[in-house]
Amino acid sequence: QVQLVESGGGLVQPGGSLRLSCAASGSAFSRAVMSWYRQAPGKQRELVATISRGGSTNYADSVKGRFTISRDNAKNTVYLQMNSLKPEDTAVYYCNADINLVRYWGQGTQVTVSS
Repeated sequence: QVQLVESGGGLVQPGGSLRLSCAASGSAFSRAVMSWYRQAPGKQRELVATISRGGSTNYADSVKGRFTISRDNAKNTVYLQMNSLKPEDTAVYYCNADINLVRYWGQGTQVTVSS
């Protein structure tokens, strides 16, 4: 069993930055493929970024060049650095862990980009 706790969301002006964190419990973190998803009001949840066990990353086209996903296996934590934020980035952001095809979700953290 893995528990995920996100933090770091909040209100930011367009063009600003935020860093989200997701702390995982348990000893399986280093074996997990970690991802960030987001869900805006009235929209489906979408994949934002993924980082493999070895550190390879993939991003949605909408965030490439602005967001960076990283992980610290010693701290059981995955991060999402978000720069040049836009109003359309407003959503609840969820952390996801995929361990041998079993998926775990955090409770989500709200990110609001508004002037």
